[in-house]
Amino acid sequence: MTAKEQKRIQVLAGVLEGRIKLAQASELMGVSERHVWRLLAAFRREGAAAIAHGNRGRTPQISTDPATQDRVRNLAKGTYEGFNHTHLTEVLAEREGIDLSRSTVRRILLSAGIKSHRKRRAPKHHSRRARHPQEGMLLQIDGSKHDWLEGRGPYLTLIAAIDDATSTVPFALFRDQEDAHGYLLMLRHIIEDKGIPLALYSDRHGIFQRSPKEPESLREQLRGKRDATQFGRALQELGIELIVAYTPQAKGRVERLFGTLQDRLVSEMRLAGATTADDANRVLWRLLPDFNQRFGVCAEQSGSAYRELPADLSVDGVLCFKYLRNVANDNTVSFHETTLQLLPDAHRASYAKATVEVQERLDGSLVVVHAGKTIGSQPAPPMPVTLRARNSRRANGTETPQAPDGAATDPVGYPTGSKRRASGPPAAPKPKRANKPSPDHPWRRKLLT
Repeated sequence: MTAKEQKRIQVLAGVLEGRIKLAQASELMGVSERHVWRLLAAFRREGAAAIAHGNRGRTPQISTDPATQDRVRNLAKGTYEGFNHTHLTEVLAEREGIDLSRSTVRRILLSAGIKSHRKRRAPKHHSRRARHPQEGMLLQIDGSKHDWLEGRGPYLTLIAAIDDATSTVPFALFRDQEDAHGYLLMLRHIIEDKGIPLALYSDRHGIFQRSPKEPESLREQLRGKRDATQFGRALQELGIELIVAYTPQAKGRVERLFGTLQDRLVSEMRLAGATTADDANRVLWRLLPDFNQRFGVCAEQSGSAYRELPADLSVDGVLCFKYLRNVANDNTVSFHETTLQLLPDAHRASYAKATVEVQERLDGSLVVVHAGKTIGSQPAPPMPVTLRARNSRRANGTETPQAPDGAATDPVGYPTGSKRRASGPPAAPKPKRANKPSPDHPWRRKLLT
């Protein structure tokens, strides 16, 4: 079963045992309360097998014909341009003989990027949200950029998670800026220490979800779905539900955490004389146990909702950055400024022209994966042009010596991956040769209609 189905089984079992309320189960699984009742009844009758939908992989019989969908889109763009969804549904049934529901018409138009010209939205009623009853059911995460060192060092960003049920901080760390690498490091420590949480609550930062204003790629247009971010992809592989807040008040627990730490933690770091990110992390990790004991509360229900990491799932292979690359004819893969030589194995002698996945692990190492299997790799021998450039730098005395192993590490002990650049002046750009097409060039010809 998938991680999503396993999580649903755990949530439904909690509902049957009385540990999880129906509304909380609906939020954790991302479905309506009515569907929770439906899943619960099937779970009582058939057990875990009832979670898999019976129509999986089948085309719905009530699906709208593609020709009808094209006709609706053309009419909405042409004859009935400017009609709202309800009005368009009525005129399609009365004048065109297309009898569809408003929701179907709306779905067809939204898939083509045609929005209703008139919107009515009722005001929402906001109320205080109750805590989740058990530890590990929901973690609120966020980052806070602040002058934590009070001018003794650079501005730092505190990346932290707080448990919604107990108000305890499972892990936090200081970074130079709010980035996906820091959130993956935080999630890794939480999984190794406590387990996999059921859900995370975050803001709409680009680390967690793609911006709706960002143009879609051709691949996304063909799929009809936006690609997940690196952090969002890791959550999907771990079966963690991501809940996005639309106001800062919605995740007020982590916002109040930063307000408390900007008072107490800043004072403690002043007493400790912290001046760097490493010093700040040492002070933070030393004070976290006392902070959790002082400000933590007892959960409504005992026990933990954290899930154990599956035995067949590698935390290093999930909490990393993954990129697709095409293998060259000489079985090499280029990644940024690094070229990896793929080694033959018992499964395949050559990977030329294949599409592989390059994983950039949190410790800075690179791993190549194809069809779920790790491919042996090593640094490729440099090309002649690279050797000539290196010899030229050595002759000019502009080559910077390599730093020793382990010299550059981040506050958590992982290599930063920063590369030293040559200290000499940059080379002047070569003048570009003008390449003017001839008068009879195909680009100059008029296209035949």
